[in-house]
Amino acid sequence: MKDDDIDVEGELGFEPAVSATGATVDREKSKRTSRRGARLGRRFGATVVLFGALASMGSIYAAFAASSGASDTTTSAQDIAAGRQLFQVSCITCHGANLDGIVGQGPSLIGVGGAAVYFQVSTGRMPLAQQGAYAPRKPAKFNELQTEQLAAYVESVGGGTPVPQGDLRGDTSSIALGGELFRLNCASCHGTTFRGAPLSAGKIAPSLWESSDKQIVTAMLTGPENMPVFSNNQLTPQEKAAIVAYIQTLKESKDPGGNGIDRIGPVSEAVVAWVGGVGALMITILWIGAKQR
Repeated sequence: MKDDDIDVEGELGFEPAVSATGATVDREKSKRTSRRGARLGRRFGATVVLFGALASMGSIYAAFAASSGASDTTTSAQDIAAGRQLFQVSCITCHGANLDGIVGQGPSLIGVGGAAVYFQVSTGRMPLAQQGAYAPRKPAKFNELQTEQLAAYVESVGGGTPVPQGDLRGDTSSIALGGELFRLNCASCHGTTFRGAPLSAGKIAPSLWESSDKQIVTAMLTGPENMPVFSNNQLTPQEKAAIVAYIQTLKESKDPGGNGIDRIGPVSEAVVAWVGGVGALMITILWIGAKQR
């Protein structure tokens, strides 16, 4: 009988570590080891491919994020340093060296962000002339560059909402949406003609007639005084741009009928014209009567 014909497992009832012919099972172990190595190699290769794909996606995302956010800020170390100097000269006595405020003088600026600084400083509300329930608009003490630098410094120390950059006004196709959003969110305080109105406790919703695009957007982002904050979750940047387009377009457009009396409406304007006309007529009649005597 040949050695190859021996049924070792059948004879012994188990597979011996060494075959009946004296051959070892190293061949089987070698096969199993090679298969295990092949599986590990495939897994390792798949892991490398996966991490490579994730790294590529991350690099692409970072590149797009950097390019899309390039216009969101124009601040630099020089801007922050210049803003720090301006702050120490004009703001430190009220807001403190560490921006944590001084009791009875000024509030903390920690967390307010550059947007709040830009609105308050560009509208002349800060530096504040005197304490009161309402800070009126007045000529700005700092120019646009200095205002941006102050905002950059405060934001670098205290964080918060940055100053929006770029074109903040929507195109003509967004005016209708802007009007709808303005009437829903803004008209109750600022009025349908943007002239503002008095509020409770001596406060006032200011007129928007002197406001720039950036001032309107920074006000929406930060909610100065009684104004609510309209974050980008409440009103998207596109919706804010539509509101700006609506406000600025109506401010810039001319009334074809002459003086629109703040565009309070055709009925109201007709009543004013009628009352004024009748009043002028009565004065004329009385003057003629007096001359006849």
